[in-house]
Amino acid sequence: MTHRILVLPGDGIGPEIVAEAVRILELLRAEFGLAVEIEEGKVGGAAYEAAGSPLPEETLRLARAADAVLLGAVGGPRWEGLARELRPERGLLGLRAELGLFANLRPALLYPQLAAASSLRPEIVAGLDLMIVRELTGGIYFGTPRGVRDEGGVRTAYNTMVYSEAEIERIGRVAFETARRRSGRLCSVDKANVLEVSELWREVLTALAAEFPDVTLSHLYVDNAAMQLVRAPKQFDVIVTGNLFGDILSDQAAMLTGSIGMLPSASLDAHGKGMYEPIHGSAPDIAGRGTANPLATILSVAMLLRHSLGEEEAAARVERAVGAALDQGLRTPDIAAPGTRAAGTREMGAAVAAALRAQAR
Repeated sequence: MTHRILVLPGDGIGPEIVAEAVRILELLRAEFGLAVEIEEGKVGGAAYEAAGSPLPEETLRLARAADAVLLGAVGGPRWEGLARELRPERGLLGLRAELGLFANLRPALLYPQLAAASSLRPEIVAGLDLMIVRELTGGIYFGTPRGVRDEGGVRTAYNTMVYSEAEIERIGRVAFETARRRSGRLCSVDKANVLEVSELWREVLTALAAEFPDVTLSHLYVDNAAMQLVRAPKQFDVIVTGNLFGDILSDQAAMLTGSIGMLPSASLDAHGKGMYEPIHGSAPDIAGRGTANPLATILSVAMLLRHSLGEEEAAARVERAVGAALDQGLRTPDIAAPGTRAAGTREMGAAVAAALRAQAR
């Protein structure tokens, strides 16, 4: 069976980092017999420039037909003046909604070679390996009503945070199953002391825990969870939370690992189809310079292989190759440290490819 992968480079550094990830996919096909067919489409600002929409119908058609989607990044200052529905980010949100990608998995794994690159002391982060499970298609980002109204000459903006019991239970099951495959510890993050939405969130997660007696469930308010992530991050194994809180906490967790440029993510539907992307943005300030870190995108390929294609050995090969490249002392600027050698996007990608190719011998 041949797997169909749609590649969406997007904007900013997206094309640069995705090129290195595609290099890895093509190498897996050539050297290890991975049966994949790769197609390319446009999304975000690039799609707006080409088709007048951040999510053209052709891109959506290709995404629906694919077994998995690999995304670079979207957005940039050149499109900030557009109407909201035409901005690049609407393309990303549209893909998530149209494909039903409700479960976002964001691992925060510290490679031992990068312990000195973390903003925290090595003894606090050494051995860090946690997973944030973020609900992705509900909450305040999608809730209605929303907008800006004029009340007697004074503008008032409003958004609505909404979660149904079914939405909470659905993401809760993903989190419990994820914790079951790991150490059996799950922490649910909410703001139940203030928000009615969080009260329901906590009630549903607590009730669901009865179906998973092998998983220990705990609860934290989001402000405390943010503090604990910095104070003692290794106390966590799996964190489950809503869209807004997950967006913030996963970026915080990224810096524990040394750089946001190291972290991949998977956004999954109910059947294992997913969209995979680095959690960083389009970084327009360094676009075209050849200095962006491609490792998060390459590691997103590993997640794609594991979660959507069922290619566990290929995923493990990619992860080992990333580790081998880091062992050589190569570092892009975001993870550079004394005693390491500076590398650009293409050189880092080439090092991972070489380490992967060596596994075929």
